[in-house]
Amino acid sequence: MSPDGGPSTGLRWTPRAWLFLGTGTALLVLAIAARNPVPVFVALPLLVAPLAAAVTGPPPGFRASFEWGVQGSGTEVRVSGQIRAEGVAHAPELHVLAHRPGDLVGPENPAYTATAAGVEFTYRWTSPRPTIAIVPPPAVVWQDPLGLVQRLATGDRSSLVVERSPLGVLRMGAIRLDRTLPLPGETRSRRIGSSGEFYGIREAQPSDPPRRINWLASARAGRRLTNEFELDRTGDIVLLLDTRPTPLGAAIDDRLLGVGRAAAVGLAEAFLREKDRVGYASFGEFMQAVPLAGGRHQAGRIQAAILATERAAVPGPTERCAVSLGRYFPRGITVLLISSLAGAPSAELVPYLTRRGYPVVVLSPSPLGLASHTIRLDPADETLARRIDRVERQTSLGKTWVHAPVIDWEDYWSLGRLVRFLQQPRRRRSA
Repeated sequence: MSPDGGPSTGLRWTPRAWLFLGTGTALLVLAIAARNPVPVFVALPLLVAPLAAAVTGPPPGFRASFEWGVQGSGTEVRVSGQIRAEGVAHAPELHVLAHRPGDLVGPENPAYTATAAGVEFTYRWTSPRPTIAIVPPPAVVWQDPLGLVQRLATGDRSSLVVERSPLGVLRMGAIRLDRTLPLPGETRSRRIGSSGEFYGIREAQPSDPPRRINWLASARAGRRLTNEFELDRTGDIVLLLDTRPTPLGAAIDDRLLGVGRAAAVGLAEAFLREKDRVGYASFGEFMQAVPLAGGRHQAGRIQAAILATERAAVPGPTERCAVSLGRYFPRGITVLLISSLAGAPSAELVPYLTRRGYPVVVLSPSPLGLASHTIRLDPADETLARRIDRVERQTSLGKTWVHAPVIDWEDYWSLGRLVRFLQQPRRRRSA
């Protein structure tokens, strides 16, 4: 596609070129009408400059090699790369046109640095909230020094994934999930250890205490082996993302969905890192699900499913979500529901899931920091309005607490409250 959205890779005249041509034509007409040759000397450079720039440029369909990546941490998102093109005499004439995702803020145009190998560029964006977004493949464009004509370069360019997850998931290792499905070939033993039923023998890790080392098996194998117990094995969890529209409006719903998707990606990676089996499901009008599995490939499948998750235009019935969940996941598995709980459909989802036999823990992104009042208030009234909004939200969350525990997620960059809650097994059971 061309920079202006067309499919052609031919020459594109910029508005400046049309201004040159229009001004030159007007001066030429004026010279003929007034029979004065002076305007002709001014019109000729304006008419010849765009044509000369088009002739001296690269040929149609010229190729450009492109490399880019994402750096930075926290709120900083730095996208940098390098472009090189064949047949371009001056590297500064190359430019990159990338689309900035809506969750990020910052300048649309990058900073360029000319090098011997080509042109290096850097986009400096900021992520005000956790997000996971795709930066589509950019367009590499040649432009003459005067900015009169452009030509689109051909070549393969890949998209980028910008991921900024909450920081609290790094401490997820202390959580032990409940088992709901046996592993293939799993058998039970009558031997009971300090951590539960004996499961098998595995390679020793530096964190294993000496009392867990199986010294007889280690002597026979010639390497350190340790006992593994049932309680140390994998757990099961399903991350359920509610994407139905709410009365908050499309803009707030999109922002809440963005932080919810970022939390789902971070939580899935954290649980999979601890050898847990993780499933993912999103419900808008219908349910899209990734079945339970573990390992690195499961992380990629879940990330791809989360990137494809969008806000639903039509909300599906709440009962349909509970019934559809039973088609993909067995009863008794822990469901971590990510929902703002704004509006009746979202608030009614928890009791439907619990009645179907799913223990539920709710991570509810708070919309209070995103919503703004349409009427400008003085500071005292603004403080009072925020207190009323907070009381109203606490009241609505209290109704959901009757069926399942709810984590009011206000600080989007931290999941510490959720981690501390999940580390207490007795409190994880729904009321």
